[in-house]
Amino acid sequence: MILSMSGVVLLGIIVFLFFRKDGLKASHALVSALFGFFLAGTAIAPSITAGTTSLAGLLGGIKF
Repeated sequence: MILSMSGVVLLGIIVFLFFRKDGLKASHALVSALFGFFLAGTAIAPSITAGTTSLAGLLGGIKF
């Protein structure tokens, strides 16, 4: 759950920055949000969640 909330906050910040700096239109942001919402209801959603969790674990294990 924490990973999901962190991802939502991070993606929200990225969309906000695109909207403010790179000329992302509100309609594009709305379409992207709707796409994500409907994608979450499909059969591929658990695979996407597992892949995201694995990627976060991989990035978290990198030592600098």
